[in-house]
Amino acid sequence: MTEVENHHTSKVWKYFEEICKIPRPSKFEEKIITYILAFAERNNLEAIKDDVGNVLISKPASPGMEKRKTVILQSHMDMVGEKEPSSPHDFTRDPIILVKDEGWIRARGTTLGADDGIGIAAQLVILEDRDLIHGPLECLFTMDEESGMTGAKELQPGFMKGSILLNLDSEDEGELFIGCAGGIDTIGKFSFELEGSDKNAVPYKVLVGGLKGGHSGDEIQKSPGNSIKVINRFLLEGTDKYDLKLSVFDGGNMRNAIPRDAYAVFTVNSNESDELEQFFTHFAETIRAELKEYEPDLQLSLQKTELPESVQSSSSQLKFLVAIGNCPHGVIAWSPNLEGLVETSTNLASVKFPAADTALLTTSQRSSVESAKHDIASKIKKGMTEGDALVEHTDGYPGWMPDPDSEIVKITRNAYLELFGNEPVVRAIHAGLECGLILEKYPGLDMISFGPTIRGAHTPTERIDVESTGKFWTLLLEVLRRIPEEKV
Repeated sequence: MTEVENHHTSKVWKYFEEICKIPRPSKFEEKIITYILAFAERNNLEAIKDDVGNVLISKPASPGMEKRKTVILQSHMDMVGEKEPSSPHDFTRDPIILVKDEGWIRARGTTLGADDGIGIAAQLVILEDRDLIHGPLECLFTMDEESGMTGAKELQPGFMKGSILLNLDSEDEGELFIGCAGGIDTIGKFSFELEGSDKNAVPYKVLVGGLKGGHSGDEIQKSPGNSIKVINRFLLEGTDKYDLKLSVFDGGNMRNAIPRDAYAVFTVNSNESDELEQFFTHFAETIRAELKEYEPDLQLSLQKTELPESVQSSSSQLKFLVAIGNCPHGVIAWSPNLEGLVETSTNLASVKFPAADTALLTTSQRSSVESAKHDIASKIKKGMTEGDALVEHTDGYPGWMPDPDSEIVKITRNAYLELFGNEPVVRAIHAGLECGLILEKYPGLDMISFGPTIRGAHTPTERIDVESTGKFWTLLLEVLRRIPEEKV
């Protein structure tokens, strides 16, 4: 990290490196909370923690800035825990190992946690540095954003006093975000009838890997590759042609990550095994041809394995596979108002077998149109229900409607133009931000979101651009200097 530490954002990188040493996957934020509260005590700053675990640290204005409007800087404390299949990393225990790679920072075999560790780091530097120029500040650190936005949902009115919120959770430097999609999850629980495996059957394991995956909001439009879809298609076609008996199907991990890897274990009659292997070879060639422009690193393999104790009955198996096949994945509709913006999408996120006779199928829907969000979620529920699943929707979260005429948008846009000599892009984002939920509790807040360039979020290829982080930091400090006084 030596080269990075010499950058003019050295303090930000120092704190980012410290944060990466602290395990903080979603639902396991205790250690980062302890760290942030200890930081506040060490710097003689007022800090409060609410019942759910959100932390708010207040810092007085610098001299001469006392009458400026109070600004809330906001980031989330958790990170997505995704890793390469061969990685032994334990996200609840192990530090993230940082690697400098041609102007980028990445992790060794895991997600980096720049989403949103870089936001946390920027807040800590601003809180610590007594020489910076700004009005009254509140720094909000929220819980469990990645797996359900729990902190933002449970945020109570009166916890904060600021009138402007800067969300530090965006991933495209040069773009200012003023709106986002709302989301909801649809989860199906399937129960199977089981039968013992035929001792003369041939057991196989089919694997898919090497897909790009990615953030299901930012990157849902970039590739049709979905490891669960590929495996399911093979199993459905194989079930139609052979006496294929499914034992296990596993793919994906996080609700907001496009699945990169998946596998299934099944058996087939011994007199059909040679023909099935030939069928797989043809199937793999077909999939590679279909996805070659999108997924150049696609890996597909079929190998013999140990005989499972049990398999699904034919009727249970067919209903389950058809239900997965009926779940769409990808873009459902494009915005008619903003060119290039996905309006509605759905992510077939994960399939897990918590027991031999039970499967959980998790999907996630997003839309900037509330009615469209619920419409696609209802259609997916219907498809799962036809497969005899018990289906539930999560509470979801609302979108954030853009206000291009807001004061903070004008301040930030002008600051960017004057600092860097070019107009920033001002737009909405298809990913979900906590802004919509926070706005429900604090309807008068004026909000904007911006950040450095992060690529591959929610995947082991996640990386953050060093140069763009410097621009993000410079812009953030300039915006704080430009906050106007409260009107009397």
